[in-house]
Amino acid sequence: MKFIFEVRMKPGYTVDDYAAAWIQASEIIQRTPGARGTYLHRKIGSSDTLLAIATWASKAHRDAKDDRRDETVRAILEKHAQNCEVKVIGEFDEPEWSVLPETPAGTAPTQR
Repeated sequence: MKFIFEVRMKPGYTVDDYAAAWIQASEIIQRTPGARGTYLHRKIGSSDTLLAIATWASKAHRDAKDDRRDETVRAILEKHAQNCEVKVIGEFDEPEWSVLPETPAGTAPTQR
């Protein structure tokens, strides 16, 4: 499943500041059972906005995560709360289908 949210920086805090902290927190969070990686995307035309995607094996794994258990993660999250606005977009299942371009070898695209 994907947990997706938009992050908008407050004045004086940059996406590079956020990304550095994101990497630090993610390295810890990714040790949690069911964690499958995280991604940050810069919004085109908006230098202060990111799309954040956390991938989990299931919603149950995501719900079981407890960022309060690690002091470093807790400190990072508290700093973010002061320096950016987070808008949760939602939780999404893995795609029911995918349409991808043909591979160079001419094989059919991957579909589910």
